[in-house]
Amino acid sequence: MTTVESPADPQLARWQRFRKNRDAALASNYGWLTLTSFQWLAERPAAIDLVPGQWSTDGTTAFLTAGASDGLTLVETGEPVDGSISAALANEESLLWVQFGGADGRQVVVELGMRADRYALRTRDSTSPVFTGFVGVPTFDYRPDLVLEARFTPYPEPVVVPIGTANPLVDGVHRSVGELAFRLPGQAHECRLQAEEEKLGALTVTFHDETNGETTDEWRKVSTARPRVDAAGNRTVILDFNRAINYPSAFTPYGTCPMPVKNNSLDYRIEAGEKQPNTLPGSEEPGSEG
Repeated sequence: MTTVESPADPQLARWQRFRKNRDAALASNYGWLTLTSFQWLAERPAAIDLVPGQWSTDGTTAFLTAGASDGLTLVETGEPVDGSISAALANEESLLWVQFGGADGRQVVVELGMRADRYALRTRDSTSPVFTGFVGVPTFDYRPDLVLEARFTPYPEPVVVPIGTANPLVDGVHRSVGELAFRLPGQAHECRLQAEEEKLGALTVTFHDETNGETTDEWRKVSTARPRVDAAGNRTVILDFNRAINYPSAFTPYGTCPMPVKNNSLDYRIEAGEKQPNTLPGSEEPGSEG
């Protein structure tokens, strides 16, 4: 039996575990790699590409009318849809609502979402070739010089900044809670990036860099732990660009992922973290809105 030795560098070993967990999460059932359409609901009941039934919305509630022969069942209970059902969501909420197809009736899950105050459907197909052919996201080699200490300066109050998203018909917002200041290898000037706060005080930075559109997707994001206060009273974090990851929109044209705020661009090639996955299917498929 062959024994695989762990790397001598514990930092490298932690990154390798991070990569293993990241790829496993992407390969989960009905995850981002299974998206096959994005379609807005209309006011009048109408058929939707790739999905049985008649769908509509009055602006506040979404409606589905289907018969037993359509083979739709509720994701939560497995109960068949035979007649009319409805659901109401707040903006940015999503619901894995109904399912159909395949030997077990669960090949495709239909996600209801509210985006830009409009109802939309996304299909999540477990037979999508992007999903079934996934073998992991390509990455740059590990770069210890891009594991940086950054100083966090919080704003007195969060600042809401309008931003675009991967879908040109969906606007987004960035809730900036402060700035991370750091120096990249070989650069004399200090970089500053606006950050959002996640659970338990962790920070996330969405950024552009000079690899975008060449070896990496149009933008990426990297998260940190909650800032700590050092001996000098500064709030600091470790900003590890080896953990820079793609948004779902790098894998599918059916995402509504947030773009970076205007000033979150680095005049530097961040050759660390995830590369362009090259799994994006053609946007000519039914229901593509970008």
